[in-house]
Amino acid sequence: MVISLEQREQFQEQGYCIVPDMFTQREVTAMCGELDRFKREGLLRNVSTEGDGKTHSTDKINLQICPITPKSTFYRALPFHTKVIVAVGHLIGNPFVFYLDQIFLKPPKQGQGTSWHQDNGYFKISDPSKGVGMWVALHDATVANGTLHIVPGSHTEAIPHERDPNSDHHICCSIDESRAIPVELPAGGAVFFNFGIAHSTKVNNTDKERAGLALHFLNTDFIPDEAKEKKNFAHLTGLYGTGGKKEYGAKISGTWPDEVERILNSEKPDDLPN
Repeated sequence: MVISLEQREQFQEQGYCIVPDMFTQREVTAMCGELDRFKREGLLRNVSTEGDGKTHSTDKINLQICPITPKSTFYRALPFHTKVIVAVGHLIGNPFVFYLDQIFLKPPKQGQGTSWHQDNGYFKISDPSKGVGMWVALHDATVANGTLHIVPGSHTEAIPHERDPNSDHHICCSIDESRAIPVELPAGGAVFFNFGIAHSTKVNNTDKERAGLALHFLNTDFIPDEAKEKKNFAHLTGLYGTGGKKEYGAKISGTWPDEVERILNSEKPDDLPN
């Protein structure tokens, strides 16, 4: 069982739950291997600014790639991982869709945090508890290197958001930080939190980089009309689920183990469709 009854109850009551052993060491090694490719190919960009929301900083670095799926057959396969589908189904119910993915990389010493926000400040779902983010530690995540911080129970509050002056495109909100808790995780551990949970990451003060991967999922019945028109999501379960064939032109379901082995064996990625 991926998500225990106790974890489900915590998710329903407090808006989050923690799975410290979500992914195996081999899976994590492959995840970091693909992240290394992103770095080599310059696919991450610094979103930190000098406090004016537009001038990119040279000494405050918060590297982001979003979305990941169009650039990686490896990460494209991850939402179809059986363990992920079972976990998400337990938390927000079936059917559901894959909505968005991104990675934030905090370099040593210079790595800046991502300001407090609720995902629903972006997604604007009518019921934020029907959406869930899965935040995965790609490296051991600690207080020292700026791990994820959350405010338990904040999913019941609609907190006003404004433009984040420390980012070139993000929004942020103000919270009482005395209510916040850090979530320390080993590499491969995951935090699941619904779209209403206020969260942030902090500065990386260590001499090693730290990255976090975030995937977002949404119960099919709560897809906003605007998103339906754009069709920028993939059905993972339910009547419209085709294992990725409809969305990507090929069956993606079941390819995760092969993708992991491909990365571990340093094979070149398959060509991606335009």
